[in-house]
Amino acid sequence: MTKGPWLIVRRVLFYALVVFVVVYSVFPFYWAVISSFKPSDALFSSNPSFLPIPFTLSQYANVFSGAAFGRNLINSLIVAGFATLISLVLGVLSAYALGRLRFPPKNAVLYIVLAMTMFPQVSVLSGMFVLLRQLGLFNTYGGLIFSYLLFTLPFTIWVLTGYFRGLPRELEEAAYVDGATPIQTLLRVMLPLTGPGLVTTGLLAFIQAWNEYLFALTFTIGNEVKTVPVAIASFGGATPFEIPWGSIMAASVVVTVPLVIMVLVFQQRIVAGLTAGAVKG
Repeated sequence: MTKGPWLIVRRVLFYALVVFVVVYSVFPFYWAVISSFKPSDALFSSNPSFLPIPFTLSQYANVFSGAAFGRNLINSLIVAGFATLISLVLGVLSAYALGRLRFPPKNAVLYIVLAMTMFPQVSVLSGMFVLLRQLGLFNTYGGLIFSYLLFTLPFTIWVLTGYFRGLPRELEEAAYVDGATPIQTLLRVMLPLTGPGLVTTGLLAFIQAWNEYLFALTFTIGNEVKTVPVAIASFGGATPFEIPWGSIMAASVVVTVPLVIMVLVFQQRIVAGLTAGAVKG
């Protein structure tokens, strides 16, 4: 009998915590969306509305009124797409070697890869700037892609190594018995089994590259190669009240929509990829 009230209290506290976490996580994004559909003078009202009233599409019209933002979107798609593709290709080869092959410095190499992810971007900024200038890659797609590999490639290698380590060794040994080479074993036997892991890792690497700001700000000039995070940050004014917050919110929604669509399209493979390492075959 004494457990009844305590169970009710625990359940109430649990649901209260769930509501708090959901509101805390979702409200900033919800506010960004409704702000993008409000006129500028309604954003700083003394009685803010939690609904897009009055409703307007003028903020989106302002964002796309010039050709620059559309070009910035294309730039982000090119840079993030190629950086992710190159990271997956090199990451698969490296992760297969680190996860399945035997060679003495394997653990040392893996820890070096992990250590590369611990350095903040600003620590390598000056060195990368000099390198890109010397190679003639400053303010180019190739320069941004090359710089983005600094954080997408180590992440891809580290994550995919875990997937390859979790695959049954019997499949690999059977392929060797049938006369397959290591590269044939990778492409025809191991790689198809890591499909969910590739999708999950590739999507996370793409999101990292899509949202990257510091390298894109430092290594680009003008709108020719500028990506959308830098373009959004360039919306500004002399005072906080002069900053076009509505346009910034509209641009942020536009930038987020492709990521949401990708997650919805690949959600089943993402879930499978996140749980692939939980059970070994």
